Amino acid sequence: MLEKLICQENRSLIEVLKVININTFGTAFIVDSSNKLKGIITDGDVRRILLKGVGLEATIGDHVNTDFVFSYDDEDLNTVLSKTSEKIQIIPIVNSNFELVNFARYNRKMHLPVAAPNLKGNEFNYLVDAFLSTWISSSGEYINRFENDFSNYCGTKYGVAVSNGTVAIHLALETLGIGKGDEVIVPDFTFAATINAVLHTGATPVIVDIEKDSWCISPSEIRNAITPNTKAIIPVHIYGQPCDMDAIMDIAKEHSLFVVEDCAEAHGAKYKGKKVGGFGDISCFSFFANKVITTGEGGMCLTKSDQLDDKMRVLRDHGMSKTKRYWHEHVGYNYRMTNLQAAIGVAQIERIDEIITHKKEIEDSYRNYLKDISYVHVQTRDIKDTERITWLVCLTIDKGDRDATLLKLKEKGVDARPFFYPLSEMEIYKKYVVSNANSVMLSKIGMNLPSIDVLNEKTSELIREVFLNELN
Repeated sequence: MLEKLICQENRSLIEVLKVININTFGTAFIVDSSNKLKGIITDGDVRRILLKGVGLEATIGDHVNTDFVFSYDDEDLNTVLSKTSEKIQIIPIVNSNFELVNFARYNRKMHLPVAAPNLKGNEFNYLVDAFLSTWISSSGEYINRFENDFSNYCGTKYGVAVSNGTVAIHLALETLGIGKGDEVIVPDFTFAATINAVLHTGATPVIVDIEKDSWCISPSEIRNAITPNTKAIIPVHIYGQPCDMDAIMDIAKEHSLFVVEDCAEAHGAKYKGKKVGGFGDISCFSFFANKVITTGEGGMCLTKSDQLDDKMRVLRDHGMSKTKRYWHEHVGYNYRMTNLQAAIGVAQIERIDEIITHKKEIEDSYRNYLKDISYVHVQTRDIKDTERITWLVCLTIDKGDRDATLLKLKEKGVDARPFFYPLSEMEIYKKYVVSNANSVMLSKIGMNLPSIDVLNEKTSELIREVFLNELN
């Protein structure tokens, strides 16, 4: 790990930022050609240097902080650790010639977040390139690249990048003409963005139950909820699990309904070998920081229709004519993504399969550690015709106090989360409920565990021990 903290003194500020980005500690150790320590620089130091008007190409050796805390390699461990604190969280260790040989890191308490972005590819390089191009708003080459790369990955013709996943759903519904007097069927077990987007159009959401095994919207419940006012269905590929899209598309065709896929948690998941996002009239993705791939905030609508693509682009850009600038043909929105965000997205899509594979490996490690606990069940991968991806590691428990277990995990530094509350249990949505039994049951027994890089044998064993102690 030490090599990931080192930057030569003759390098530029850009180069030191790359080092800081790779090591994720917010710090770089600056050395000369003989590996002698010359100073330390943090991400905060770099910000202050740039605010003084210094350019990114400036040599770091001219700006390095030479007043820093360090230790010698012959000092005992307690002495070394006594020099760390919440303010000074990492210190270099040198030998008698002041050559850098190691480092010490402050770690008062372990903290495992439930999710964290994986930014180990070209994210920083492309972001700097977009920044230096001065195209930092909603125009620039990375917007087009990201739209094309992601739509190609999902097997659709068009991608329309937007500012977040919620507005992606709203834009899709508005493009399809959904509004007052219309009904849109949504699952009870989903994040509130799904139903809120429907309400923002003025349409009426209709909440139906999920399947017990897949946790996805039930086709039979969809069929039971259809009325003459039903205009659309929003199947949610919940927690990376694809819905039964053949059944849903058959119902939609039979009743002339639109289908808007909510794929916010299912990038790369497949139904009958085809990636989700390519079944409905429009599909919607989120690139929030905790999603499979991220642009910080951000989202995208995908479609195969020339007409829907054209209309979404107009509505996304204030409703302005594509051929007559400042001439507005529709009451539109400012739902645009920035070129800076798209630059990160382009780098993320380059590594999406690698990220998906790694998350599966993390889930499999949990499955291995928990396999002998009969009352703990990791989310299945055995739903017919589907290839689920791991977004968060999801599991259900058959006995014990789930909420007490979550609190104990938090005490141990593990940011475990309960499943989503059913929409039907929230006062603001209760009047829209048609069915909800499976959703209510599932929400009470489910939890999400961290799906991040730093998970290891020690932390997995800690989580296992909490389950054994708390749920018995």
